[in-house]
Amino acid sequence: VQLQASGGGWVHPGGSLGLSCAASGAVSDVAGMGWYRQAPGKEREWVAKITTLNNRKFVANSVKGRFTVSRGSAKNTIYLEMNNLRPADTAVYYCNLQIPLPSDRTRLRDYWGQGTEVTVSS
Repeated sequence: VQLQASGGGWVHPGGSLGLSCAASGAVSDVAGMGWYRQAPGKEREWVAKITTLNNRKFVANSVKGRFTVSRGSAKNTIYLEMNNLRPADTAVYYCNLQIPLPSDRTRLRDYWGQGTEVTVSS
């Protein structure tokens, strides 16, 4: 499984950016896809997720009302629309995909993209 993320860049505070992620390879039985981010000197944190089964969407409280996660028209593609960006949103954003383990479907295996950098600065 390979994840290719794109769309990062630099933006002024209050601006908007969109990220996209496409999964390729032996991708099947996907439980969900989402986004994490890691700011300099901080641990990676969860940002948003969309489930495959019922298309439920979840976003972290820190970005609620500003970020929207959605599924693309192509299979195993997701987007993250980011509005009203703040300097605190500056981070490397990582695409995530989860597939249940064949031996225990209650456990999920994580796959990660290479990360795309978002910088919010005046």
